[in-house]
Amino acid sequence: MGWMTKTTETAPCEVEVSHKFESLHAHVKFLNGATINPGDEVLVHGAPVMAPYGEVVCETRTATITRASKIEQIWTRMTGDFEFMELCEFSFSEEVSL
Repeated sequence: MGWMTKTTETAPCEVEVSHKFESLHAHVKFLNGATINPGDEVLVHGAPVMAPYGEVVCETRTATITRASKIEQIWTRMTGDFEFMELCEFSFSEEVSL
């Protein structure tokens, strides 16, 4: 793979969406053992998976993984920590600021 070349692959996956009081989440698990690296993009095909309140829904889908080029991987690793620090600058409280 070249420094500027992106590649794509398809992978079967399981999408789990939970809409419960104790857990509100959405996870994608690749069934072929594929892993995601910094800068990669994932597109899960099909209609959105919707879970009614109080339920967990699991569906099998196909995903397209677009692998970042080597230069994008390096850039993402270099700048990722800075983007994380931006998130750390925020706090949430019930106090009103004047």
